[in-house]
Amino acid sequence: MKTKPRQIGITGGIGSGKSYVCQLFAAYQIPIYEADKRAHQVMEEDSDLKAAIISLFGSKSYIDEGKLNRAYLAEVVFNQTSKIKQLENLVHPAVARDYAAWVASQKAAPYVLKEAALLFETGSYLQLDATILVSAPLETRLERVQKRDPHRTREQILAIIAKQMPDAEKEKLATYHLDNSPWADIKAQVAALHQILIASSMA
Repeated sequence: MKTKPRQIGITGGIGSGKSYVCQLFAAYQIPIYEADKRAHQVMEEDSDLKAAIISLFGSKSYIDEGKLNRAYLAEVVFNQTSKIKQLENLVHPAVARDYAAWVASQKAAPYVLKEAALLFETGSYLQLDATILVSAPLETRLERVQKRDPHRTREQILAIIAKQMPDAEKEKLATYHLDNSPWADIKAQVAALHQILIASSMA
């Protein structure tokens, strides 16, 4: 008897449209764990984690009754690899525990999606049953991000993309690939993949 659903990771670089693709899966009643969003919640809810973050990065890490000071933390760690590593070493185990508890609560689902920007970079994909990569051409990604975040310059977006693993590398690791180009029928691709995942969850 199935004790927990199949765990499928879904990722894509900034501007690839993975959040929209997740909405398409959600329309099929598939539970979605938004790892990046949950990470911020865990950083605010886990008292031991909060104490460790304050110890490492200072009291400015939190504002307004325990709310995470994202701007401050981003400024502190963005260009310092060692600082990023320190923060990840604190946050990732806490998020992993939160995710495991969430999966255990989704017994009725045929499969669940774990949405994470750094699915391959962190190695967390190795704990999953399969992975999905959402991709789109560079110019399309730039246009989408500039439309969504008009405060970001083209150069700033390119700098973020440069820090992410290239799609060509992700494609080698991904089980499934969804093409979210403007000319591709993403809804049809999701519908087909959903059927494949339903079938594999019953095998």
